[in-house]
Amino acid sequence: MLRRTPTNAHSRCTSMRVLVTGGAGFIGANLVRHLSANSAYDVVVLDNLSAGQRRPIFPRGVRFTCGDFTDKATMKECLQGADTVVHLAALSGVIDSVEDPCPSFEVNVAGSFQLLELARAANVGRIINASTGGALLGEVAPPISEETAPCPLSPYGASKLAVEGYCSAFAGAYGLSCVTLRFSNIYGPRSAHKKSVVAAFIKSIIREEPLVVYGDGTQQRDYLYVGDLVRGIEAALKRRPTGVYQLGSGRPTTLHTLVATLKKVSGRDFRVRYEAGRSGEVHSTWCNIAKAAREFDYNAPTDLEAGLRTTWSWYLENRDIWVRQQALSASD
Repeated sequence: MLRRTPTNAHSRCTSMRVLVTGGAGFIGANLVRHLSANSAYDVVVLDNLSAGQRRPIFPRGVRFTCGDFTDKATMKECLQGADTVVHLAALSGVIDSVEDPCPSFEVNVAGSFQLLELARAANVGRIINASTGGALLGEVAPPISEETAPCPLSPYGASKLAVEGYCSAFAGAYGLSCVTLRFSNIYGPRSAHKKSVVAAFIKSIIREEPLVVYGDGTQQRDYLYVGDLVRGIEAALKRRPTGVYQLGSGRPTTLHTLVATLKKVSGRDFRVRYEAGRSGEVHSTWCNIAKAAREFDYNAPTDLEAGLRTTWSWYLENRDIWVRQQALSASD
């Protein structure tokens, strides 16, 4: 059941109630802490803890429900009184979706369609939909932008494109205000359970294992520090844009550069092992963030070295967390 914390009449009248699906995940945990520091937001979290994380400890006043957004009864309850839904919950992973395409459809597409239907019935005012750039757009000449024609190379990318389409349809057919934010490669603290390249590399360095690079290292990505991302999401909450927006750093970084920066930040030497590239992954992608900068003052001031220093420190200080999660994943 959704546990409610008593609030006074003034806070009920002035606070925006924000439901964050996937709010105990990497991006969600950072976003919830950021929003809950501002009395303008009344934050509710829904997460199924499927990544093996411990029951989260959120700031005072945040309400948490352990459950799945694809469960209709749970979703209906969490939507009660919600003004805005920040929809982060999803099955991510390009390679996993190539190996088995069904889960990404069943969870990301069917689950998100049901969420939109329930949100419409509950008179929710706004949906902020988390999407992706590179996996959705495919192998196109960077920088990618909102005008780039989608051409997914993986079932995961296709599932995110389908959800974008349904958000557009619900906006057009029913007047449900929707904005889709296409995230680039996000890194930062609280990413213990992630398989993304920065998280994987840092764990390998600490364990004194070689870093595995799939391809020749010339691949380019747009690495965005999670603190810049959550400020961008809040800007979208405040300014209420609609449509699709790219959120990234706006800067390309090769894997070679990422590895060199990690050596500088960690102060450690380590080996790098190169293996064949993997099916479904694009070679190079980064994004043009001009539209988001123009329409809701989005910016990403954290440079790669500064962001990696903060992330490296977090991993060193929280080794017990990600070691435990790794052990749980290995036992599944």
